Amino acid sequence: MHELKKLPPASSPIAFLSDIEGNLRALEAVLKEIERYHVEQIYVAGDLVFGGDDPLGVFQRLLSLKAICTKGLTDHALVTIDPESLQPSNDEEAARARLFVETRRKLGDLNLERIRRLPFSFRIPMIDGREILMVHGTPNDPHDELSHDLSDEELVEKIGDDVADIIICGATHTPFQASLGEQTVVNVGSVGAAPGGAVAHYTILTPKMSGTEILQSFIEY
Repeated sequence: MHELKKLPPASSPIAFLSDIEGNLRALEAVLKEIERYHVEQIYVAGDLVFGGDDPLGVFQRLLSLKAICTKGLTDHALVTIDPESLQPSNDEEAARARLFVETRRKLGDLNLERIRRLPFSFRIPMIDGREILMVHGTPNDPHDELSHDLSDEELVEKIGDDVADIIICGATHTPFQASLGEQTVVNVGSVGAAPGGAVAHYTILTPKMSGTEILQSFIEY
């Protein structure tokens, strides 16, 4: 995974993904699809590994790509919750508890530590002087969400006083864009757990001096 340091201003196509959730098949489908865009860097807005059957494969793939990632809530839970403290009260909770333990086991201590060190947000300068903020939830609260069913006023309230020009987020699994005056919200949907299944979302952002092009699409897998 790419060392989280200050980057030069982005001037070439970059890809944004989110909510891979341990689904390596979906991730590989997206990676193959976006080859034609000649992306310079891949960014992932959290919820990387928990949920699917190959959390280690997904994480190793992201490491090999030197992807820049932020933490989602499931990532944070994996590295902060003691498995011994889980007390499921029904069969569904028991199944998730078993998956939680198995995901931690597959990842191993080194990768769990790498996930623990991931930030909740990451800022990306662009060639035109503007800035992208990548988060999983909202700029001020990783537990909150910027979702497609919110009004512009509600989105502005959740963004608060953050001055980023483009806010990239995930969490809701439903992609959308919203123009809010000087700011744009882009929810990039989900790679591994899209509503309805069998499709994986991705977003390609191309910074230019004349403005930023944003393409949102999906691939079946």
